[in-house]
Amino acid sequence: MSKMGKKPILVGAAKITIDDQKISYEGKKNSGEYILPEWMDISFDGTKLIVLPKRPVDDVNRLWGMHRALLANAIIGSDAGFERQIKIVGLGFKAIKSAIGMQFSLGFSHKIDFPLPAEVLVEIDKTGQLLTCRSHDKAMLGLICSKIRALRPAEPYKGTGIQYADEVILRKAGKTK
Repeated sequence: MSKMGKKPILVGAAKITIDDQKISYEGKKNSGEYILPEWMDISFDGTKLIVLPKRPVDDVNRLWGMHRALLANAIIGSDAGFERQIKIVGLGFKAIKSAIGMQFSLGFSHKIDFPLPAEVLVEIDKTGQLLTCRSHDKAMLGLICSKIRALRPAEPYKGTGIQYADEVILRKAGKTK
């Protein structure tokens, strides 16, 4: 049995309508629809959704849990949204807003222009070293945050670079005499 698939999805303030295999959702931030495979069934009691398989299927645990997680992310994102914080550590390292998205100064000989999709909103603090990324789409938010982090990953000797706010960088010892 799937451990993830059995968990109910708390709807919150989102409005849910079910039409056979199509689940339509509408929240404060987004609205959309999710289509379940024909071998899955859904029940809704007003406050929570429960996704169950109709019949045994090969790989039922993986697919059951995956569809439940994708549906939960879509519903939670439409109502509350998702947030991720990124820290930029280093002398002179910073980010600023630009016309196409953001511009990074990361110690290279040039500045890096980074375009942002319309689904992702980024707030930069006044120092330019703490970014707060918000979106209703969890997958898009994770992709953009990982692309930003890949511009200059945190290095293990000084700890400078771009890292997630909750990430712990394991520091290495330098040379010894």
